[in-house]
Amino acid sequence: MFGEAIAGVSDALDVTPALYTPTEYRIKWTTLPWEAEEAYKLRRAVFCIEQGIFVGDDRDEIDERAQQLVAVSCLAGIPEQVVGTVRIHQEAPGVWYGSRLAVHAAFRRHGKIGATLIRLAVTSAHALGCETFLAHVQSQNVPLFQALHWDALEQEMVHGRSHHLMQAQLGHYPPCTAPRSGFVTQARSGS
Repeated sequence: MFGEAIAGVSDALDVTPALYTPTEYRIKWTTLPWEAEEAYKLRRAVFCIEQGIFVGDDRDEIDERAQQLVAVSCLAGIPEQVVGTVRIHQEAPGVWYGSRLAVHAAFRRHGKIGATLIRLAVTSAHALGCETFLAHVQSQNVPLFQALHWDALEQEMVHGRSHHLMQAQLGHYPPCTAPRSGFVTQARSGS
């Protein structure tokens, strides 16, 4: 469940969008308690309320060993709000997974937030010795992942929804050795 919350819009999200236009988004590993808290709140909003995949909370045993990543909207370089999140974990030596990719509905049209979260997820795992990076991607998001140099390995059902097991082409994801500072993507003009 890596690419499940890229498309669609929901009025039921309990995460309030900012009342300003961000100038940039910082995509990074979670380093501060407020980032982690907002990331979990966003996940609950997307996976429990919007998509109805889980009841009450989406946390599981993987959260105990996963690294959470966040996309933080910034105004004049000052962090304001977590607008996207994903987690990564090593399942076996050299084998990493990404999961729980979520972008706030009000920020999905930005176009770079989900892609940049995916990029940091793979490049930071690559820097930690990843040889294979996999994800269970909701079927409607397969074209996005293919455009980002991922291969579909097989179709499957996960939590009652059609998914594809996909693998990142690591040659397109050079190792990122500074994931705590991560990447900055500029906001679209007029967004």
